[in-house]
Amino acid sequence: MQGSFKSDLALVIGVVVAVAALAAGFTTAIKVHCGGFENFDQPLTRRYRMVVMVKKPLSWFKVKTQARKQFDENELRRLGESLKVRQLQPLVCLPDGTIVCGERRYRAAPLVDIKELEVKIIEDAVTEAEFRRLQLTENVQRQGLTGHEQFQACEELLRLNPGWTQKDLAEQLHIDPSMVIRSLSPSKCIERVQQALAEGKIGISHCYEISRLAEDKQEAALEMKLKGASRDKLAIHARRQINGDKLTVRMDRVKCDLGNKLSVMVSGKELGLDELIDALGMAQKEARKARDQNLDVKTFAAVLRRRALKGGE
Repeated sequence: MQGSFKSDLALVIGVVVAVAALAAGFTTAIKVHCGGFENFDQPLTRRYRMVVMVKKPLSWFKVKTQARKQFDENELRRLGESLKVRQLQPLVCLPDGTIVCGERRYRAAPLVDIKELEVKIIEDAVTEAEFRRLQLTENVQRQGLTGHEQFQACEELLRLNPGWTQKDLAEQLHIDPSMVIRSLSPSKCIERVQQALAEGKIGISHCYEISRLAEDKQEAALEMKLKGASRDKLAIHARRQINGDKLTVRMDRVKCDLGNKLSVMVSGKELGLDELIDALGMAQKEARKARDQNLDVKTFAAVLRRRALKGGE
């Protein structure tokens, strides 16, 4: 509990510093994470000028359709109670009151009878493509979007920026390119799979595994998942369908000796080289996230163990 509080506080501090840096006119991209912020070599697409922070009544704010479509009222009430104590982070809006960042705070305020909120206003004109990118970046680094919301938001950004590749999108959002690939995987799925994702019956990782199959084989894979198959079983099924009768050596335990007295042990059911690559990639991603949250290696292992026991994706 204490670690969660510390990481949340660090995230808030990082965002405040990032917004302040933008307001001061920094032209280097800033990546916000649970450990604070860091500078990147790639420049921002533009420099945004903001006025000093002001307070505005709730009636001044305007909501424009964004990536996030689902809001949990209980979570909003908890957020509202924290806002009553102190609003650590201002909303970011356009001059006409359109919210760029902070819609959850705006929705939480009336639930606890807050009449006004602090806000920073972007003075410059913002294109539709820039507006969507700013919104999605903020959402990705906050409370997680649903898989379907991620898919729709990434698709829209690529549509609004015809020259962008998936790598460009990842760089703009400051996320790993593999996350963009997974987020866009529903575009390769049949309509019924996309519908299941929209309804929350499957997650984005399940959608990714199904997307690797030919369309005529996706229906059966979806049925497997809806009947309780885990992501790992779905992945094994997908690879067997892709490889057909091709002989593939599989092991339940694979020891990777890396030299310098370092080795990594991966265990699972019927691991092939593809499963090993996925497992090592996922482990690396989670380890980097833990490092950003200032966790030690023992706590990191415990977090993963608890998540596995809860049946996380």
